[in-house]
Amino acid sequence: MAAQRDSPTASPKKKSATLQYLFDLDSKDEPRRKLAIHFSSSENEEILSIISYCTLIFTFTDPVESPSQQDLKRQKLTQLLSVVKLKKVPLRDQILAPLMSMLSTNLFRPLPPPSNPSSITPDLLDDEDLISTFSPAWSHLQVVYDILLRVVTNTDPEILRDHVDHPFLLNLLSLFQSEDPRERECLKNIYHRIYLRFTFYRSFMRKSMNDVFLNFIFETDRHFGIGELLEIWGSIINGFTVPLKEEHKLFLMRVLIPLHKTKGMQAYHRQLAYCVSQFLQKEPVLGGVIVRGILRYWPVTNCQKEVFLIGELEELVENLDPGQYRKLALPMCTQITKCLNSWNSQVAERALYLWNSEQFVTMASLAIEEIFPVVVEGMEKNLKWHWSKSVRQLTQNVKTMLEEMDSILYSECLQAIDLRESRAHQEETKRKEKWERIEMAAARNQLNHHVACVSH
Repeated sequence: MAAQRDSPTASPKKKSATLQYLFDLDSKDEPRRKLAIHFSSSENEEILSIISYCTLIFTFTDPVESPSQQDLKRQKLTQLLSVVKLKKVPLRDQILAPLMSMLSTNLFRPLPPPSNPSSITPDLLDDEDLISTFSPAWSHLQVVYDILLRVVTNTDPEILRDHVDHPFLLNLLSLFQSEDPRERECLKNIYHRIYLRFTFYRSFMRKSMNDVFLNFIFETDRHFGIGELLEIWGSIINGFTVPLKEEHKLFLMRVLIPLHKTKGMQAYHRQLAYCVSQFLQKEPVLGGVIVRGILRYWPVTNCQKEVFLIGELEELVENLDPGQYRKLALPMCTQITKCLNSWNSQVAERALYLWNSEQFVTMASLAIEEIFPVVVEGMEKNLKWHWSKSVRQLTQNVKTMLEEMDSILYSECLQAIDLRESRAHQEETKRKEKWERIEMAAARNQLNHHVACVSH
């Protein structure tokens, strides 16, 4: 009896923590055990063998490549993913170093030339063209990105410091040039996670992203990942403390505001407007710098950009410091008046709808004597000359509202307009009469000269 009690028996509830068992756990999606698991030397060799095989690169465009080998590599990548998913499994340097080398080999590759050289960003392409920009190697790259995300998330930044260094971050940043939106989304998540966890790299990462923006604005005017990078910046700006540092204010003035002038601004305008609004919410006193900066880069021939910028101005007015209303009313209303006089009906209608904003009307009312001469003239031009019936109707509605604000001033502005037109008509009449006299005198001189020649 005693011998039976002392004899060891295997518990049916316990399973060995072998490498194959971990793979099976992941494939069955069972709850993982919260135990510190250490691999044996043979299992380490197996992992290293898998990592070594995963360094084999497939282009998926070469007919010589074997589909069976491609499937095998994906299986091995999935096995590696099941290992790094376990938070309690420490990745020792003998595994971590070759693993990071394998990830770099797969990710840091020459990107193909743009499928549509005339485009700035795939968001401006048709859906049919956008499909052709997807990477054929995504079935492998997706798993590789998942592995990298898990490694960055589960490993102590100090341990990864020798592997995730400055060159690694720059190579990662260069991949934002990829046309594949799925790859850029993965990059955004990983790069943002690194920024959050690797606090000692934050200054370097901000500067590196700024370099990408500046190169895009002033050199190439081409980059597919500006929207994703601005999403990262939106989260970064949200965490800024008040008062803002001079470095961050310079980023607003030298990077974010000039980003409004590029050709492809429509593709990333939502993220850009969010970043700018975050700055304004942090320090409303920056409203003057922001509004004047946007007006400085106002497009001349791009109607779609004008519609976007009018909407952004409307949102900015909602967060402006009321103390700046009077200073910004005239330049803003002057630009909006130019827009409502646009022959493009979408631009004109969007500018007229801006007068439905309570904050915008409040701002205009504080500088009514300055802005009315400009606005009234624009209204009258629309009512007389604009080709669009809907624009004329909206203009009439705004005119009625302005007359209710100050009917006397509106009438004075109309009289001033009539007086200017009368004077301009008189000047034009005098100019024509003067030219007629000059032409008559020239004709007489020519006739006298002809008679003199005949007499001789």
